[in-house]
Amino acid sequence: MASSFLCFTLLFLTICTADGYECYTSARCLFNSTELKDIEFISSYYYNKLEYVRFSSSVGKFVGYTEFGVKNAEYWNNDPSLLAQMRAQKETYCQHNCGLYYTNVLTKSVKPSVRLHSMTPPGGHHPAMLVCSVYNFYPKQIKVSWLRDGQEVTSDITSTEEFANADWLYQVHSQLEYLPRSGEKISCVVEHASLEEPLIIDWVPPMPEAERLAIVGAVGLILGLILFLAGVIYRSRDPSSSHRFSEKQAESWNKDPAALSLWRPQKEMFYKPGSELCCTNVLSKSGMPSVKLHAMMPPGGHHPPLLLCSVYDFYPKQVKKDGQEVAPDVTSSGGTAAADGLCQALVDHLEARTCSGSQ
Repeated sequence: MASSFLCFTLLFLTICTADGYECYTSARCLFNSTELKDIEFISSYYYNKLEYVRFSSSVGKFVGYTEFGVKNAEYWNNDPSLLAQMRAQKETYCQHNCGLYYTNVLTKSVKPSVRLHSMTPPGGHHPAMLVCSVYNFYPKQIKVSWLRDGQEVTSDITSTEEFANADWLYQVHSQLEYLPRSGEKISCVVEHASLEEPLIIDWVPPMPEAERLAIVGAVGLILGLILFLAGVIYRSRDPSSSHRFSEKQAESWNKDPAALSLWRPQKEMFYKPGSELCCTNVLSKSGMPSVKLHAMMPPGGHHPPLLLCSVYDFYPKQVKKDGQEVAPDVTSSGGTAAADGLCQALVDHLEARTCSGSQ
């Protein structure tokens, strides 16, 4: 991007209090680079805001714009020392300060951020508009253009001026009127001093409503399948299915003579003298029960009250009353397994066998 024409001004004021008139001068440098050939020094003289005489390094002398200015220009142009002094300002004043500007100001830059979006004008009587908004860039000079299928668009474009954000950064907005066409590619192109190459942002039209609903439906279907598979996996871990698997495995092993011949001698191989420790360590142990005696009225009120004797946490299973088995007129529940290791299944297993090592 070609650099813009820049300038800086040195202003001198001389105020005349008589009748409120004002006279002042200004000096400025216009430049495109730090080379002398790209620099112009201008010194202007004003009276009541009207420029009446000027010196320009491009002309090399003073030029008057009013009758008073012409007379002053003729007088100053006849002074070789004054002309030499003014002509030297291009090098001594402008070139020095241009170098400072390039080093400390003009070489600094901030990359822009770009947002491309569509907008429907109020009323709906105009074609849709694409808006390319460029934010937070420095320096101010920037170029925003449009491409349609790779060709630059020169019509139906409206752009704002670059305006400041009050933080040394700038923003600009460009609008393009367009009628959407299938397969068309529209792009916003941003060129700025902070960018090594133009920044191209392609317009991606929003997804049609039908396609959006189809995608939502597909996502819902996939989610449903995932939940279904999770349920199948959970059901496969049901204990009843594990029990059915055990039955099939046992049936398979019973049909295998080699497996049966391996397991049948285990009784004799497992029993050894001294296995009486089983009776000592298991069957001879007992747990003192806890007893709760209370009354209960049967439901409906048509039967006499019941006296309940609840016995907890005992071992072994057998329960007697006054040294005798429970009488027939007494209702008693069977001993049940507790969560503290007094296991009914173990007692039933041991009652049907002697103390020869049971597994």
